[in-house]
Amino acid sequence: MKLISWNVNGLRAVMKKGFMDVFWEQDADIFCLQEIKMQEGQQEMDLPGYEEYYNYAEKKGYSGTAVFTKFQPLDVRYGIGIDEHDKEGRVITLEFQDFILVNVYTPNSQRELTRLGYRQLWEDAFRAYLKELERIKPVVLCGDLNVAHKEIDLKNPQSNRKNAGFTDEERGKFDELLHAGFIDTFRHFYPDQEDRYTWWSYVTRARERNAGWRIDYFVVSEALKPQIQDACIYDEIMGSDHCPVGLFLDAKGGSRAL
Repeated sequence: MKLISWNVNGLRAVMKKGFMDVFWEQDADIFCLQEIKMQEGQQEMDLPGYEEYYNYAEKKGYSGTAVFTKFQPLDVRYGIGIDEHDKEGRVITLEFQDFILVNVYTPNSQRELTRLGYRQLWEDAFRAYLKELERIKPVVLCGDLNVAHKEIDLKNPQSNRKNAGFTDEERGKFDELLHAGFIDTFRHFYPDQEDRYTWWSYVTRARERNAGWRIDYFVVSEALKPQIQDACIYDEIMGSDHCPVGLFLDAKGGSRAL
């Protein structure tokens, strides 16, 4: 099974930059998006063979997530069941035959870390949500987690130590997630691979210099370790300030979509 995750930084914008070509070329069984930045009805998708699921933020042009799947999920949830965390369209959960998929767009701590306190509350609530899901089935978590975990995961670690996405607090919460029984799939396969990033600042034209950050992930329950086959970063794919990431998983999704 092939899974793709991509922060598109606006689905309507990326549709004008070849998104559909990428979508059909990748031929993923499950394709997850973050930061779709739209409301219901603002973008019609023509995706024969796929089921479509969207979680829109209350605020227009902000956040939001989507999942396109060739398999009909057994159950679908939006949000994590806590009102203060569920107004920005950040989470879609789909239960399949062998696992539960969680597509997430983690809150950014913002410049001057104005939202770091909220981010810490989010992290604890979200990790508890994942552990509750694990009581049902193993979990596949994907999305923009808005943190570079280790120094190897960004180009300039020293100058970013106190910046959003690389604070000790955010990195510590990622440690807690892994210690709770989850695997960073890319580092599982490629623990020492350098200069592999998933986000580059538009402002500094960082992509041309590959001065990026790895902040987009597939993270899975330890129980799925024997079934993960490979994890990929598709840094050649353009259209957003993020690139897609992928996971190959030996698992069953269930019934095919019509």
